[in-house]
Amino acid sequence: MKTIPIWQDIKTKDYPRLDRDIETDILIIGGGITGINLLYALKDDKRKITLVEKNKIGMGVTSRSTAKITFLEQNIYTKLKKNFNFNTAYSFYKATKEAITKMVTVIKKEKIECDLEKVDSYFYTLSKLNINEITEEQKILESFGEKVYEVEKLPNNIKVQKGIYVKDTYVFHPLKYVNKLAKISITDNHQIYENTNIYKIEKVDNYFTAYTNNNTIKCNDIVLSCHYPYFLLPFIFPLKCYIEKSYIMACKNQNLLFSAINEQNPIYSYRYYKDYLLTLSSSHNGSFNNNHADNFAKLFASNKDKIAYAWSNNDIMTLDNLPYIGLIKDNMYIATGYNTWGMTSSFIASLLLKDLLQKKYNHYETLFNPKRGITKDKILNMGVSIFSNSFSYLDSKINLRKSYYNCNPYFIKISNEKYGIYIDENKVKHIVKIKCPHLGCNLLFNKIEKTWECPCHGSVFDIDGNCILGPSNYNISVNSN
Repeated sequence: MKTIPIWQDIKTKDYPRLDRDIETDILIIGGGITGINLLYALKDDKRKITLVEKNKIGMGVTSRSTAKITFLEQNIYTKLKKNFNFNTAYSFYKATKEAITKMVTVIKKEKIECDLEKVDSYFYTLSKLNINEITEEQKILESFGEKVYEVEKLPNNIKVQKGIYVKDTYVFHPLKYVNKLAKISITDNHQIYENTNIYKIEKVDNYFTAYTNNNTIKCNDIVLSCHYPYFLLPFIFPLKCYIEKSYIMACKNQNLLFSAINEQNPIYSYRYYKDYLLTLSSSHNGSFNNNHADNFAKLFASNKDKIAYAWSNNDIMTLDNLPYIGLIKDNMYIATGYNTWGMTSSFIASLLLKDLLQKKYNHYETLFNPKRGITKDKILNMGVSIFSNSFSYLDSKINLRKSYYNCNPYFIKISNEKYGIYIDENKVKHIVKIKCPHLGCNLLFNKIEKTWECPCHGSVFDIDGNCILGPSNYNISVNSN
């Protein structure tokens, strides 16, 4: 079994590290699917555009997705109608449908070999308790004019209490897509730099200065397309969202060419890729803790003979179920909070941000406005988010649960700083600091993926302390500052 996402098991192109001070018109921070989609959307823009990625493009959350391109996002339209109104739900539906059509058009036009397959998407329940949720979502979709089909069992012959499906949805290989699109987007004026981490951004007069370890980037406009933005204290981002963690496994299976997600708890989300069945399960609000680690281990132990790949993912969940896409302030833009449906929302973001950067009207600007008002439900959810984040922080400080790991990893303290030491199968010691550089939570060790994880805001580090996922912008290796 490989404890990496199935999508990462390919060879990808390398891009250079920034090694000098530069000036650019537009700086895109984050080389996931959103950043690359935006770079491509701006390929005919004559301005100088620079994209920087702190690791390798596409290797963050993009490569940890189940990679569905769909508008059937569980019961999203029921939630939006409740949180806002019918028109808001319909606008999101239209934005998603348009994004799917345009994304598929790009794949075909550019001849991107990314294993794109057209599939039917199912939404179902095995419990009588959740029939009403499926029925309500069906009614809303039909009121939009969407053709919805009812089923009594899934294509794999599982009988359901209530099930519906829609057509014209897709699955694909996200890393193949991102890497080919990036290659197409490179021009003399449009450049990509990998292994280039932005640690600080300052606004001086009418331009920004972004700082790497050794260089600076001066720009007029800046786009934060990183998974969890980290330069947003005035935006109080941690209070407007929470982390949802989920676990994915890929097992050998006949390809039945359909996609499905259920309504009851626990949530299961399925899709097929070639001769693998990908199953997402055991999702939970809040970040990683030792109980989740146990559940993760038990889940994969029970299927260890069948599993080819196993990995986890962190999704940013907004409090009102809409992504944050648009202008924050002073020529700074954001795209995040995709609520587990990032493949489609990333393309919505690229189209919207392109128009904003080119000073054009986009009729979805208000819908996704990151400065939108707070509903009553959102105020309640904000309280829950604050409590969850605060509890995780305090719990990490009070109880590190050293005994949980059975001496591997083990912990030491030197000059008042705590370190974790993991011994791998070759008896090599890997020493890291165990305080998250983001806000100081004590890190926990994921025994399946061999990673250090923050229980507060979801930062993930490998066994040598390199930051894999943010919001941390620093490593935890012994020689890191």
